[in-house]
Amino acid sequence: MERGAIDVADLSGPFDLQATVESGQSYLWNRADGQTYDELHAHGGDEWYETVVDPIPGVTDERIPLRVRQVGGVHDGTLEWQSSTDAVPLLTHLFRLDDDLDAILDSTPDLPLLRRAYERYEGMRLTRDPAFPCLISFICSAQMRVARIHGMQRRLRETYGDAVALDDETYAAFPTPSQLAARTESELRDLSLGYRAPYVQRTAEMVATGEADPLDAADRPYEEARESLTRFVGVGNKVADCVALFSLGFLQAVPLDTWIRTTIEEYYPDCDRGSYEETSRAVRAQFGDDYAGYAQTYVFYYLRAGGE
Repeated sequence: MERGAIDVADLSGPFDLQATVESGQSYLWNRADGQTYDELHAHGGDEWYETVVDPIPGVTDERIPLRVRQVGGVHDGTLEWQSSTDAVPLLTHLFRLDDDLDAILDSTPDLPLLRRAYERYEGMRLTRDPAFPCLISFICSAQMRVARIHGMQRRLRETYGDAVALDDETYAAFPTPSQLAARTESELRDLSLGYRAPYVQRTAEMVATGEADPLDAADRPYEEARESLTRFVGVGNKVADCVALFSLGFLQAVPLDTWIRTTIEEYYPDCDRGSYEETSRAVRAQFGDDYAGYAQTYVFYYLRAGGE
């Protein structure tokens, strides 16, 4: 096992591990105390978070077990990590530690709602999850609370994923496309996926057979990328935007979920243009075209966690 640490003071802007991992962006981490999405500590706590990172082009070509926790504050704390390899490049990629967070948030419009959200969850960054697990996670997200979405992904890993060892501990990797494609709808329903079960099975089959690859969207212009992702079964514009934002790096993407639609209705009614596409463009203009996804994610977490 390799161990190391990253000083938050060396980053461009603050970092809050708990807010980043438990804000509804990623469902691939387990908190070691078993309370992921159950109990939120103020600014990170010091709990260990654990995952197995799937291969990521340009970052790793193998599965990597990884544990990380934050000790100290969002400006001067330390990210302690344990892994089978040097985890600094992995953590930098997964948590966008190379973003200049202060500059990004300063570049978004000076709106009272954004200011309140930024202050409440200072240091939250966007995630950059591996594409296939991210895609499956958000296919499962329809009409679900975040804790239940996380539970579905945990059961998929524990039931069908490979065990990956880190010294004396083993962690369940996310199932490969082939492993999920081989499952029956009934088997997936037994894991409480409900009507999403056939969507997960068919999408996994599309990836496993080479019929479609979510990474193909990464090199397209944003709106073309979103449209490309809707090829997958069970993926509409909102899910496609989630994958574009939380995996593929389209920081302008704004998933129009229930929370954001409520925000539009209460705070920015002029942004409601009827269609998803036109409303999305209006919200992106309201939040700032380049980093609207950052603003959206802060608002989503702020409102979901009872900010007002």
